[in-house]
Amino acid sequence: MTGYAAVGDPADNPTGDRPGREAARSEAAAPDADGQAGARSQPEAGGQAEQPGGQPVAGESAATGWEELVTAALLGAERRPPPGGSTTALLDLAAVATVRRRAGLLPARAAALPAPAPDDPRPALPAAAGRRLSLLLAGRTEGAGSGGRRGSTPDLGELLPQWLAAANGHGYRPPPALLPTLLDAARARTDLRAAVLEFAGPRARWLAALNPEWRFALRSSAGRVPALPHEAEAQGRLWTEGLFAERVALLAAVRRRDPDAGRRLLESTWSTERAEDRLMFLDSLREQLGAADEPFLEQALGDRSRTVRATAAELLSALPQSALAARMSQRARSCVSADRTGLTARPGLVVEAPHECDAGMQRDGVVPKPPAGRGERSWWLSQVVEAAPLGDWSAHLGGRSPAEIVALRVADDWQADLHAAWARAAVRQRDVAWARALTGKPSASAADTPGDSARLLAVLPEADRADWAAEFVAAHGLSEAFRVLGTCSVPWSEQLGRAVVDALEIARDAGSYPWSFSGVLGLAERSLDPRHADRLIPLAAHPDESEAGAPGAGGYWAESFQRLVATLHTRAAMLDELADT
Repeated sequence: MTGYAAVGDPADNPTGDRPGREAARSEAAAPDADGQAGARSQPEAGGQAEQPGGQPVAGESAATGWEELVTAALLGAERRPPPGGSTTALLDLAAVATVRRRAGLLPARAAALPAPAPDDPRPALPAAAGRRLSLLLAGRTEGAGSGGRRGSTPDLGELLPQWLAAANGHGYRPPPALLPTLLDAARARTDLRAAVLEFAGPRARWLAALNPEWRFALRSSAGRVPALPHEAEAQGRLWTEGLFAERVALLAAVRRRDPDAGRRLLESTWSTERAEDRLMFLDSLREQLGAADEPFLEQALGDRSRTVRATAAELLSALPQSALAARMSQRARSCVSADRTGLTARPGLVVEAPHECDAGMQRDGVVPKPPAGRGERSWWLSQVVEAAPLGDWSAHLGGRSPAEIVALRVADDWQADLHAAWARAAVRQRDVAWARALTGKPSASAADTPGDSARLLAVLPEADRADWAAEFVAAHGLSEAFRVLGTCSVPWSEQLGRAVVDALEIARDAGSYPWSFSGVLGLAERSLDPRHADRLIPLAAHPDESEAGAPGAGGYWAESFQRLVATLHTRAAMLDELADT
């Protein structure tokens, strides 16, 4: 026997358990508030046990202190002789100690009451919207299918982000009784935290200070609307003495109001900040990034943290007039030039990738070691081209437009690397003309689109995004449409919604099961315009089963469309409830 976990079985204790022994076992095994078994208030060696208020437990002797009994039970008889000389005696002593601990506690002084919760001046949530919020927080509606099927009822948990966004748009405050449930939801789902904390307001942080399970609300600046001091002296005091979340909120607010003042605030303590904090603070400069930030970012290129250096280089490359952008442009133009050999009638480009990654390139953010499976020269070329200003290519390549440059032939199989680097540059620099040229025609194969088409689409205006996605779905169906559809604003445009519904109907008629399109169906539930729900009702009817189709597929599709219609009706109702003033 190596421990006492099994001690007390009839074989070991022929006389049976004595009174209080079961209580002793549960007392020793039960975790306390910090999750430590048997870690209740314990006596110091040679002293009396103490209760939570610091007062001794009446009658507990030093010889059989609770800590000694727990230690002996955890170590086992093979490692230390138990108090009393046997396992039975140990359990008897534990039973007596348990009774003493439970019956001998003396009254303690009551703790001070917490400060009152702060006021929340925002208008109250309409009653109907409050009832809807309770349902959404409860999660999935009863009646969901079994065996992995979602059933025909709406997934209410998936509608909660949209409800929170709409409620925050109206500027409502939550019902006080729902604040704990909201914080529990944000604790379980990190994707909800920013919206929940904005909606929950100052009282959520007041509650979080009283419950360690909600401490994330104290660390986060999401939804925080601090009373920022306008005086420079007060701002400096909060910047140097405040909590991390308060400092992040202060820097963001000052930066939004006065970019130069925000940068000066960061410069004042830059050398004393931790690397992870420097990275977070540096990232806040993305908002209102301008030429005045260049000297500070150039200094950050020499930071001792690699991630800080990389972020500084990325920010500088987003400033087309910066010295780093000029250096990268010169490197990129030396690598890519017009083909002047005259060997082909079609105009093209010649690529000569870098042969080394020198110290200057590394200081400007070029990572020398490529990932596994990537050649060094290709890796260096991609980073250089990605950081070069896209506006410089037109003059370098004979005044051609972005669309004309993308259409040029690229020699020696460098086209994929070059176009992918241009695509990342278009996303980083938010260049609409280059993003439009690189996404290509929606009817083209997805393999012909360089880089990540979804990220390129995110650069385009909302209307252009929706039109491109609608044509893409009409041309290719839904098999590759999920990420493209995820970039489009909600609710979807009429054209895009019609294209998605038509593609779903085609997939149903093909006789396959709907599970292959569950991602698109989920997006449709959250993104289709709820005003058009009635138009989908005919699709929710059970179709005639096709002999060529999968068994029962028609019924599963009808169930999916029923859920889609029900979800759209629910979305329409919840938005109407929030608009009811």
